[in-house]
Amino acid sequence: MELSSVTEDEVAEQLELLPRVTKKTTLGELESHLWAAANILRGPIDQADFKSYIFPLLFYKRISDVYWEEFRQALDESGGDVQYARFAENHRFQIPEHCHWKVVQRTPKNIGAKLVTVLRDIEKANPDTLYGIFGDAPWANKERISDEVLRTLLEHFSSRPLTTESVEPDMLGQAYEYLIKKFADLSNKKAGEFYTPRSVVKLLVEILDPKEGETVYDPACGTGGMLIEVVQHVLHNGGRPQRLYGKLFGQEKNLTTAGIARMNLFIHGVEDFQIVRGDTLRSPVFFEGDTIAKFDCVIANPPFSLKAWGEDLWANDPFGRKFAGVPPRSSADYAWVQHMMTSMAPRSGRVGVVLPQGALFRTKSEGAIRRAVLETDKVEAVIGLAPNLFYGTGLAACIVIIRDRKPVNRRGRVLFIDASDQFRRGRTQNTLEAEHVSRILGWYRAYADIPGRSRVSDKAELARNDYNLNIPLYVAPVSNGDVLSVAEATANLEAALADAGQAEDRLRTQLKEWGLLS
Repeated sequence: MELSSVTEDEVAEQLELLPRVTKKTTLGELESHLWAAANILRGPIDQADFKSYIFPLLFYKRISDVYWEEFRQALDESGGDVQYARFAENHRFQIPEHCHWKVVQRTPKNIGAKLVTVLRDIEKANPDTLYGIFGDAPWANKERISDEVLRTLLEHFSSRPLTTESVEPDMLGQAYEYLIKKFADLSNKKAGEFYTPRSVVKLLVEILDPKEGETVYDPACGTGGMLIEVVQHVLHNGGRPQRLYGKLFGQEKNLTTAGIARMNLFIHGVEDFQIVRGDTLRSPVFFEGDTIAKFDCVIANPPFSLKAWGEDLWANDPFGRKFAGVPPRSSADYAWVQHMMTSMAPRSGRVGVVLPQGALFRTKSEGAIRRAVLETDKVEAVIGLAPNLFYGTGLAACIVIIRDRKPVNRRGRVLFIDASDQFRRGRTQNTLEAEHVSRILGWYRAYADIPGRSRVSDKAELARNDYNLNIPLYVAPVSNGDVLSVAEATANLEAALADAGQAEDRLRTQLKEWGLLS
């Protein structure tokens, strides 16, 4: 049955399901509501897969409720003209009649199969905005998720309206980010594939300082946190986020994660962006003519030391991305760096990339690439972070800042910052707090020699160190009679423990390959 055949009685019934809001939902209530939905899945669904089910249902409920909210607004404007309220122009997204939430909610059996049909038909009805957004969760697999669990989940979501009147975009966006973080906590090791701690994201964005009207690109965008933070940064600095619309770009290899990123931006109220599923290193998707597209800000936390990443294709890369050399099969770190540098806009372009600290000093197959990158004189700063800040690895990471055209007083120079003691220790993971972000920003902006903290090195010193960027070569710890501070000792211990853990993991893997460990 087409939408135009919906009767006025059916419209009235639907609107009764969404009474006018007299009391707005609080953030705490919304977070509890969403977390309770996730808890319904405990048992039948692996915790690492919660996001594949909860985010599509949350987004489906939101756009369904907003559709009828828009319908009611159109009725009010037209004096009750149902035909007018049906016009596509009155709705952000089109929901075919057989795809409304209540239709699925009232499905007596084979609910998963019904959901598959409904979600795909909504995508088809909105090809320019929603195609493929709901991912590929096996809704119809009753061994994974039964009708009983799905019915409980649908009833739970139905218990609270998600109209913009009851839940404004900013609040829903905060709750969405809350869920992303909670799911990352649950999946831990797997979370590094899609989630960057938001304090690290904030630090990166603050350093790059994107402005309204500039283009921003994340080639490994995960759940879209970098792009969301860019929008928030522009807003908080008095800019107009709307001037970023059409200028936000991301690529993400994982289908489910790419869909979550798109939902994330829509839920935050961002209306025009491009996030495309695909393998950035093998098949980049953004071009200007025959060349890689150029952006003002290129920002990413790509997978650390990705293996088997497509180095065979890079030997003849047609996009000019191997200007410094072909990285080894064992690590794509400098493939990401070169891709991002190739994506920088002339003059205005800048890059902020998170890398494992090993990328600063590994020599085998990477030393020559690192030298070639440094000889472009575009590397502006190297910031060493504390260990165990990221999901799935205890390794210490670093931030590398690159500018197509550095300020005159920074040319021929690189700033090194040791921020390894900037963290709050957690039971399973360390965190970078707001005060740590503020301090690191201050050191970066000072761009000066600070004993035990930062050092500005020139080209001659880099060459003397054979282009090794290991931060202790440049920033010597300040000691009092060779006695380390508590913070320094703690950071060193954390790093040693992380290295030991990594070594143990590698040994276990090797023993399994040799058949010596089951």
